[in-house]
Amino acid sequence: MLERFIDVLESDDPRAEPAAATRDRLKARFAPGATRRMTTLGMLLGASLARMGPSEADAIVYASGYGESRALEDFLDTFPNPSPTLFQTSIHPSAVQQAMIGGQRPAGEFMALSGGNLLAFHALRACLLSGARRVLLCGGEETGTWLLEHGLASPRTFAFATALTQERGPSALGSVQLEPFDTDGSMALPELFDLLHARAPHAGPIAPGWRLSLSWFPTP
Repeated sequence: MLERFIDVLESDDPRAEPAAATRDRLKARFAPGATRRMTTLGMLLGASLARMGPSEADAIVYASGYGESRALEDFLDTFPNPSPTLFQTSIHPSAVQQAMIGGQRPAGEFMALSGGNLLAFHALRACLLSGARRVLLCGGEETGTWLLEHGLASPRTFAFATALTQERGPSALGSVQLEPFDTDGSMALPELFDLLHARAPHAGPIAPGWRLSLSWFPTP
């Protein structure tokens, strides 16, 4: 069995909130001018990661099925007169890198994972197998537009970041465990987000042959 403890958790579920309203809500958390070319997903993850206080000793695991696909949509929508500004946004680094580079924060290890129905499992397994004492697991998506018709964008926007430690500290919120289990089920990244956002207990399949157990400790 693989296990780590949830030390800090930050999550954001804008639901039907327009992207412009989300950006306006979050911009005060960043230095003036820093968000000009950040994607909305970059702002959401940046705000969540800031709560973790990332350091050079941490490992970061980032999971996103579609990443910055919305920025690519916005740029392509400007053709046949492509926008230079939107082009720069569309080729910017991932949401996590936008936040870390902008804040000039180093990372001891960074692993980005994308795609597939087993994304949540691969991200959690990477965290639980990491040799770092503290691993920051973060993930998210940004609602797409016309790429939705082709299955190449997310139907919803969300973001989360959580600090997972090897040892249970006095402020631990809960624990996450992965163990071999005779099952063919799986769990998508949005489902994992919903569990973390609601701080809901769970015990069930996350990938063929594996079960996820998510427990929450009583509040002191």
